[in-house]
Amino acid sequence: MEIRVADLARMLERSRLEALARSSGRPLPPAFLIAGDEPLLVQEACDAVLAAAREAGFEEREVLHAEAGFEWGRILAASANLSLFATNRIIDLRVPDATFGREGSEVLVAYLDRPAPDTLLLIRSGRLDPRQRNSAWYRALAETGVIVTAWPISAAELPRWLEQRLRGAGLTLARDALHALSLRVEGNLLAAAQEVQKLALQDLPQPITLDALLGVLEDAAHYDAFELIDAALAGDGPRVVRVVQTLRQTGVAIFAVLGAWTAQLRRLRAGDRLPPQRERVAEGFLRRIGGRSGLDRLLAATALIDAQGKGEVPGDPWRSLEELLLRTASVRLVPAPGPERLGGLGLLRPPP
Repeated sequence: MEIRVADLARMLERSRLEALARSSGRPLPPAFLIAGDEPLLVQEACDAVLAAAREAGFEEREVLHAEAGFEWGRILAASANLSLFATNRIIDLRVPDATFGREGSEVLVAYLDRPAPDTLLLIRSGRLDPRQRNSAWYRALAETGVIVTAWPISAAELPRWLEQRLRGAGLTLARDALHALSLRVEGNLLAAAQEVQKLALQDLPQPITLDALLGVLEDAAHYDAFELIDAALAGDGPRVVRVVQTLRQTGVAIFAVLGAWTAQLRRLRAGDRLPPQRERVAEGFLRRIGGRSGLDRLLAATALIDAQGKGEVPGDPWRSLEELLLRTASVRLVPAPGPERLGGLGLLRPPP
């Protein structure tokens, strides 16, 4: 079974668990996979599963870290060796880099074929790629247990997510205050959660006004290369400019950004599967740039920006990258001379 993070709490409601126990003889599914590259969402989803497990009588937990050299057979050993004092056990398997490999896949398939009746397997990992989501162990877990994917919260989704978080803390914000909070914490859900907690301690009149908010708010906006890519794919020109400036000012290496951008273009060119909520965004992006031929031109332009960063071609690579991404967002730019200026669908003009 595959569900969203938002559906996990409803699935773990007592009434549903009692119905599940009557129908299956188990108080909880035997295995959970919580995967994604948003640490806060993954952590909170895991906390919800652990809380439900404790209520269901799982009193002991063993944490395993699947790092380099990890012996996957430890999962089978842990499920076979019960404590003298606990009847039910949780195996909390942490795979931070989402690397399972052949041995891990074989062990998980073997375990899920006959899960221990007194053991709950909780796997938490980073984002899984399409190949992993088509693997034998993933299919086995989808049939036997529950898979929860924690997709990142986009800029468009962030205000609604914040509203729900604020409501849970007994807070309401004026519309302009909510917009300001969204801008300040965009790209950093952990900071967003912390700001909500701080606001709850302030005892401010409700709804909280923009002036009251700014009095207690810290600028926790955090951008990375993937935030910039999301803005470019969505055609959000103002956000492209804001994120590029932030990355540059905070000293992020241009090559890290170019590497992530190039990898995204190549995935699109290869036709790799995307999360459902990003499929429509990618389709709009491909229409704007002219499909596969546009991807080829963008890859060529990105290679020239890389050469600028290495000093092999004159020009400012950050300025060129910003202009390239703005053109992908269909922003009309005022032409200016110079070898770093972009033309057409993003091809850099070579130096004279």
